[in-house]
Amino acid sequence: MERNGLLSLQAMMFLLIGAGVFLRKKNIITGEGRKVLTDLIVDIILPCNIIGAFYTTFDKEMLISGLQILMVSLALQLLCMLISGFCYKRVPKSQRVILQYGTVCSNAGFLGNPVAEGLYGSLGLLYASIYLIPQRIVMWSAGISYFTESPGKKEVIKKVLRHPCIIAVEIGIVLMVTQLPLPVFLKKAVDSLGGCTTAMTMLFIGTVLADAGFHKMITKITVIYSFIRLVAIPAVVLAGCILFQVDSVAAGIAVVLAAMPAGSTTAILAAKYHGDEKFATQCIVLTTLLSVGMLPLWCMVLDRFL
Repeated sequence: MERNGLLSLQAMMFLLIGAGVFLRKKNIITGEGRKVLTDLIVDIILPCNIIGAFYTTFDKEMLISGLQILMVSLALQLLCMLISGFCYKRVPKSQRVILQYGTVCSNAGFLGNPVAEGLYGSLGLLYASIYLIPQRIVMWSAGISYFTESPGKKEVIKKVLRHPCIIAVEIGIVLMVTQLPLPVFLKKAVDSLGGCTTAMTMLFIGTVLADAGFHKMITKITVIYSFIRLVAIPAVVLAGCILFQVDSVAAGIAVVLAAMPAGSTTAILAAKYHGDEKFATQCIVLTTLLSVGMLPLWCMVLDRFL
């Protein structure tokens, strides 16, 4: 892990997030503009980033580590679904669905990739892309069911298979296994778009923070949720990785991504399905702010135990 670059990485992220707050406050990025920004990141920039991560030398050791982190991610999604089913029973339904979705779907898709790349380089980005496969599947299946009726199996399969990030993973795996060379102009285009991931995602997070309601953000419910999301879940992942002797880099990526804050889509889905959008935004903001402080702590823990 590049420990010396962590503070620099966080300072850069803060600066970009601050730029996003400024642009939203000045209405340079409007509400509609933020939606366009979201679509641009999810449909174009992030898929290019994922393809670029997979476009690397493939060997047996990488295959084993990739399978390990995939198994860890699958186990984590099952754990999060159990937590979401039992830990929030006494919470009002309007807030319970927010907490349930926010537990199974973190912001690893937006924040995780730049953090993984900053800490572990291109290998970290590759493992992060593999790690996110189960979460992306759950996000468009069980995740949606928290807000509305469970969709049919055919609809779920279509949503998963047609998601740009899943398609990018499939393309990336083919390129990595076959080692097919891309035309120079195409590789440069993919690398250029993928290189925008960190800047664009941090700007987006800044626009979310700018619109957040900070009043009554810290409550008993949000604090308990933040502890589960940022402390309890990654602690269980770390214990499991140590117990089953997972590769140190794969384990580090798994723990860091498990400690990501609530997903930005939590507020988007709450608004779409007439949920408590304000409460969802408060959970996103609080966990995002706390995660900035928790990341160095988890990195210290990883250095100690891995």
